Amino acid sequence: MHCIVTGVAGFVGSSLCDRLLADGHTVKGIDCFVDYYPRELKLKNLAKARENPRFTLVEENLLTTNMNSLLDGADWIFHQAAQAGVRASWGAYFESYTNNNILVTQRILEAATAFPQIKRIVYASSSSVYGNAERYPTLETDLPKPVSPYGVTKLAAEHLMCLYASESGLPTASLRYFTVYGPRQRPDMAFNRFAKAALKKEELTLYGDGEQSRDFTFIDDIVEGNILAAKSATPGGVYNLGGGSITTVNEVLTIIEGLVGPLKIKRFDKQRGDARHTGADTTRARSELGFSPKVALKEGLAREVSWMESLLAG
Repeated sequence: MHCIVTGVAGFVGSSLCDRLLADGHTVKGIDCFVDYYPRELKLKNLAKARENPRFTLVEENLLTTNMNSLLDGADWIFHQAAQAGVRASWGAYFESYTNNNILVTQRILEAATAFPQIKRIVYASSSSVYGNAERYPTLETDLPKPVSPYGVTKLAAEHLMCLYASESGLPTASLRYFTVYGPRQRPDMAFNRFAKAALKKEELTLYGDGEQSRDFTFIDDIVEGNILAAKSATPGGVYNLGGGSITTVNEVLTIIEGLVGPLKIKRFDKQRGDARHTGADTTRARSELGFSPKVALKEGLAREVSWMESLLAG
């Protein structure tokens, strides 16, 4: 397949790109290297892909790039690009979220209507669309109630995916990721910050009482979910992708202590926009896609800590 991966230099995008190349596909990746975190980290993410002759990097902004040129010949499109970060989505910076999460998605979908050869457009949505859900685990049919501007933009883009499927016949699929972690995780994400501070014997920052829980999902399982969706998702379908490791942050810190030794923790009040709990009901993804997460939390954390050790070693 000829695959397009947007946000290819990011955490999920680069990991997905490597898997697609390993499976024998051709990948055109696009990224504009926004300065949300350092460019050199993103280039490290792409080091392996850039050695592969079946990979092409397009360094352009999806808001202005020539979509016809980008999508020409595409079979699968994996739309991973987004302005990330729940806490940063408040205030004046919200414009970046509307541009990079909503407008970009609309541009891709509108352009895709001219390319009937496209077999699937897989969108990276988020468990943030649920906010503080009424029940856990949460079903795709439960009412979304985002508690952050970021979640609002992810839900809006997801609605565009469903709209273009029903009104324009595009073969879209939206995957609601639940707290993805693992090697290449963004520097602002909790496990990255925890592992780095623990290994450097520095104080780590924890927001809230630590009893908030998440359905932690290892990166390899998210990548597999994307590929399964490309192959067999129902057009317009929405799917939860969760790892089944619903654990409190305090329990996570205990696991990390077991891997690297005692932690020094500085606690702050909960930040606005942070949901108290998340938990995925993955029945639909299991039955329709064959999704079955393989990596347990302790194993995944050990792999992320090992990756952080190598990153710190230079």
